[in-house]
Amino acid sequence: MSERDRHIVLKTPRLTIRQFTEDDVDNLFNLNSDPEVMRYLGRPTPREVLRDEIIPFHLGVYQRFDRLGTWAAESASNGEFLGWFHFRAEDGDITNVDLGYRLRRSAWNKGYATEGSTALINMGFTDLGVQRVFAHAMAANAASRHVLEKCGLTLVRTVPYQGPDADTIDEAEQGEVEYALTKPDWEAR
Repeated sequence: MSERDRHIVLKTPRLTIRQFTEDDVDNLFNLNSDPEVMRYLGRPTPREVLRDEIIPFHLGVYQRFDRLGTWAAESASNGEFLGWFHFRAEDGDITNVDLGYRLRRSAWNKGYATEGSTALINMGFTDLGVQRVFAHAMAANAASRHVLEKCGLTLVRTVPYQGPDADTIDEAEQGEVEYALTKPDWEAR
């Protein structure tokens, strides 16, 4: 097994989901530099913060949790960086996991968000002891809400957005939504 294969978390028909490395700083910086990608997320993260804080944080999570964390997503056919997915334990509780993703604009509307998210949900419920998957999105972000619904998550609540960068996020005044899927509901699908 190659060093690269040891860092692969999951493969789908079109995606390779792998651990981040220090070499991903430019991938993350370029992803976060696209104003359309950041439309519902806020200000881009400076390169130095990605290099010195964000990537080391992700690497540390890999050491603490089996297949939970934030990972790079690449095209399975050509290795092109497409973005990332996260499947994170909420406050260390591996039964209640936060799902998220951020993809390059060139990867939008191709089913990658649904494909990667569904694969992570299935892995969580079948292999990791996850009992509940939840996700947050801005209420105005119809595309992300649609992906979550296609993955089987249902709307739990809408709350006022309290996060950072509210002044720079489009339609933040509409609030933030939480979606969730429990293992029994997933099994019944």
